[in-house]
Amino acid sequence: MSGTREVNFDGLIGPSHNYGGLSDGNLASLSNAGDVSNPREAALQGLEKMRLMVRAGFVQGVIPPPPRPEFYFLDELGFSDESADPESPFDASIVIPKVAREAPDILKAAYSASSMWAANAATVSPSMDTEDGRLFFSVANLLSMRHRSIEAPQTYAALSWMFMSEAHFELLPELPRHADFADEGAANHTRLCASHGEPGVHLFVYGRKAGEAQRGKFPARQTLEACQAIARRHGLDPKRTVYARQSQAAIDAGAFHNDVVCVGSLDTLFFHEHAFDDTDSTLEAIRRAGDGLFELKPVMVPDADVPLADAIKSYLFNSQLLDWPGEDRLVLLAPTETQETATTRAFCEEMGAGNGPIGRVEYVDVRQSMRNGGGPACLRLRVVMTAEERMAMQQGVLLDEDRIDALQEVVRETYRDRLAPADLADPAFADECRRAREGLLSVLDLGELG
Repeated sequence: MSGTREVNFDGLIGPSHNYGGLSDGNLASLSNAGDVSNPREAALQGLEKMRLMVRAGFVQGVIPPPPRPEFYFLDELGFSDESADPESPFDASIVIPKVAREAPDILKAAYSASSMWAANAATVSPSMDTEDGRLFFSVANLLSMRHRSIEAPQTYAALSWMFMSEAHFELLPELPRHADFADEGAANHTRLCASHGEPGVHLFVYGRKAGEAQRGKFPARQTLEACQAIARRHGLDPKRTVYARQSQAAIDAGAFHNDVVCVGSLDTLFFHEHAFDDTDSTLEAIRRAGDGLFELKPVMVPDADVPLADAIKSYLFNSQLLDWPGEDRLVLLAPTETQETATTRAFCEEMGAGNGPIGRVEYVDVRQSMRNGGGPACLRLRVVMTAEERMAMQQGVLLDEDRIDALQEVVRETYRDRLAPADLADPAFADECRRAREGLLSVLDLGELG
């Protein structure tokens, strides 16, 4: 389809970026719990990654951070200020000290900046694949982790403002909030195709089935039933849809989402030897589903070359696999940690020197995000869009360098360069977060989002 492009919408890292250690199974998050973070540096790093994409010729968008702290979450748990003005019931000077004193872990959840990992925001199906010919979004319920489970309503609100045209977009709320339908969004979904404008195959990866007991060290967050429900809701062709089970070995090693051990783009699937429960069956199912559309190009990384622990530590696969303008092979946009890990650096050098579908690796510094457990792929939601669909959406969230400069100016003026866990108990910090977000929304022409 002429004019169709893959648009990356990165999560803009919010001013409350902190190392709360809230994510069970995420080794980086757990190992850095309690450390001092740098929200300013984190946001600037994320915006520089977006600038790199803009300069390369990609269409780059951004998703704004939600309000933090999440006072409605605190209110549901009994931490409202009963003496406050009914029209403004959240007096931070009363609510925040009380939560900090009585339930500090709940305060960390209310301040979580984890929405920056936009790969978990939703699952997306482009219009050339859906039954009614519109672009579909299903907001993820993220119910497996307390701090992320509060995001769905705010994600729905943000995407509603960004993709308002009902003639072009269908935005669906999260699945029922039950463990049987646990959904972590696009981090467990890959679309494969000959080109972005042609019909594709949808690969959904799950860690457990409904009702299964936990099988290993860490919980499996995505269910088969959630994947199937999303495919039905989006009107995907069952013959072009594949469901594959993630290996328990990968989950127990710290691959809490499939995008920690696998990434795909166009006709190429780049994955670790231990990514899937049954690799041969998974590849055969993709080939059958893609018959007549494309010829699958699998690139498997053997455990003997890159041990699973190194793959997860370096986030080799939590990279963006990109159809780079002007290049005849795909480019892997990987974190600098991949370059600094001996086994992954060696594999990338050998891969680039070969004649496979991935021609080279570009490295990007997103260390602040990485220390909390999210690499370049975590930070973006991929949306395949026609030219008409791009024109129908909110234009303010599509970036050029001037808008990136303006966002960075807001970040430099309003974000702290040092945030310790104890700082969350300061009521003044809540007002800082509000003012920072208002500045960002103004730049993005989303002031009415509130």
